[in-house]
Amino acid sequence: MSTHLTPILTSTCRPAGALQWLRWLAAAITLVTSFAAVASPTEQAQTVVQLLDYVAVDYPEFVPDGKVVDEAEYQEQREFAGRAIELLQQLPAPGQAAVVGQARTLLQRIEAKAPGAEVAALANGVRSDVIRVYGLVVAPRQAPDLQRAASLFAAQCAACHGAQGRGDGPAAQGMEPPPSDFHDQARMNVRSIYGLYNTITLGIGGTPMRAFAELSNADRWALAFLVSAMRAPPQALGRGEALWAQGVGKAELGSLRVLVTAAPGEVAGKSADLDAVRAWLTANPQALQSAGPSSLAFTRGKLDEAVAAARRGDVAGARQAAITAYLEGFELVEASLDNVDGALRTDIEREMMALRTLLDQRRPVEAVADHVQRLNAMLDRAEEKLGAGSLSPAGAFASSLLILLREGLEAILVLAATIAFVLKTGRRDALPYIHAGWIAAVALGGATWLVATHVLEISGANRELTEGVAALLAAAMLLYVGYWLHGKSNAKAWQSFIRDQVTTALGKGTLWAMAGVSFLAVYRELFEIILFYQALWAQVGPDGRGAFTGGIVVAVALLAVLGWAILKYSVRLPIAPFFAVMSALLVAMAFVFVGHGVAALQEAGVMNSTAVGFVELPLLGIHATAQGLAWQGLTLAVIAAAFLWRRQQAQALQASPAS
Repeated sequence: MSTHLTPILTSTCRPAGALQWLRWLAAAITLVTSFAAVASPTEQAQTVVQLLDYVAVDYPEFVPDGKVVDEAEYQEQREFAGRAIELLQQLPAPGQAAVVGQARTLLQRIEAKAPGAEVAALANGVRSDVIRVYGLVVAPRQAPDLQRAASLFAAQCAACHGAQGRGDGPAAQGMEPPPSDFHDQARMNVRSIYGLYNTITLGIGGTPMRAFAELSNADRWALAFLVSAMRAPPQALGRGEALWAQGVGKAELGSLRVLVTAAPGEVAGKSADLDAVRAWLTANPQALQSAGPSSLAFTRGKLDEAVAAARRGDVAGARQAAITAYLEGFELVEASLDNVDGALRTDIEREMMALRTLLDQRRPVEAVADHVQRLNAMLDRAEEKLGAGSLSPAGAFASSLLILLREGLEAILVLAATIAFVLKTGRRDALPYIHAGWIAAVALGGATWLVATHVLEISGANRELTEGVAALLAAAMLLYVGYWLHGKSNAKAWQSFIRDQVTTALGKGTLWAMAGVSFLAVYRELFEIILFYQALWAQVGPDGRGAFTGGIVVAVALLAVLGWAILKYSVRLPIAPFFAVMSALLVAMAFVFVGHGVAALQEAGVMNSTAVGFVELPLLGIHATAQGLAWQGLTLAVIAAAFLWRRQQAQALQASPAS
């Protein structure tokens, strides 16, 4: 880094019109789905974590044994604690009051000049609660690349921190505060990897340490791991590797998320063996996967938090922990588990939704604990199914193939139906709108992948919110287009349409609806595919990535053949059956999208979920919840009413004299 890491690290048709409309549509979706982000200011919460990290590190140095040795630094600790309280008061509930109360206790102990160890423990406790309550993303998606981190450190950091990270770089002379020595045991023992990452991401105001936002998310994590690992001697690493192979630490440090949030001193306080494992994992993070069984470990941890919160009477906190257990844990392995045991995946998902219902109904704590115990047993079975290692090449091929086929089928059906219509009617002037829709969706999908992989983490709630909103918007547009098509299935209505429209372009509303259907049908599927493929990519390992890519290629080919077949044979139908079949297909897809949209909003915690005894048919968007079935029932009622109205119009048109 060009500046040193200070105290926190250291011391006719107009396709252009269609594209413009699609940009507006994409902007609207972004505004809707980013509302949750506005209501949950992640940067503010991260700044609070950073301030608390600073207090935990520096207070013990400047107020040892309750005696102030540097008044200016002591006042700075008071200022940081006070600023943390101010920021916490601006953050949304639930959970805010409890965290603010803990932060006030921290400030009171600082003002009382409490011993350094006590204040550090309090600061770390508040930090952990802020991370938990506000769902901060505190782990990289994949194991960081420490070889790349070494190159980055040499280019960006060594000038100040020195080649070995001892704070003796050529640019360090005269710097205030001076670059720290990353081999300083006392300071580094209280530095979590997440704290280092947070400082690299946000910088430190009023110091030479700026924010390194130009570095990718993965690069910032890699640097944080490298810096944290610098002080570990080779013999400790060798011992840690041997202990890890024997199973030591797999329960306590079994995921990247746990590893990055644990301060080394806290781990060492539990056992020297565990600290040796921590040091080795920090230097060899590839031993941990951000997907697969480690995601299940995170799920178990969040379920335990839900039970603990329920015992405290914190229903809102318990519900949030249950939601996070699914969105940030189990959902990341859903696709992989679905390929080896789809029934188990469905059972776990249903029971996780049932847990939220228990909490919403304020059922006795013991009922909640029993339910979580059953869930943990199911998660154990899932872990056995997934295995501790990477998928075989055959498994990687089958997984990537089935994910794309399953998720892409709905989009292909919608696209093929709309394109078949314009070809059948000779209205090729609408094709640029349809093509603009799916091309824009692919482009936005690619941008989403780049952002999610290299810039920031898309939280589970925002993923589901995006999928839910997109699915419901697509359903509304499918109903509109399907209703419009059904109106042309009558021969006399068709003749009237040809007479009135053959020399003019289709109405703008219809063109925009077709473009919107094309865009939404493709983007909502791509969004989900990106989520599944990111998790699968981490799980397959280097040996399976060729097979992973091969599965994608074969799935694309099969989907293309399916689309071609629909286009080739559907346009051969007579006019009336053609319109009837196409309109039925589109409204059926609307029914499916409504089911998926409601389910996504339920998974995001936006809509309540009440389980009912009904058949589960995810392929048709049918999920056994009262809310989902009610919305789909309402959709069917709207479809039936619209078609009856059209039928009456057709009968009236048939009865009228020919013009």
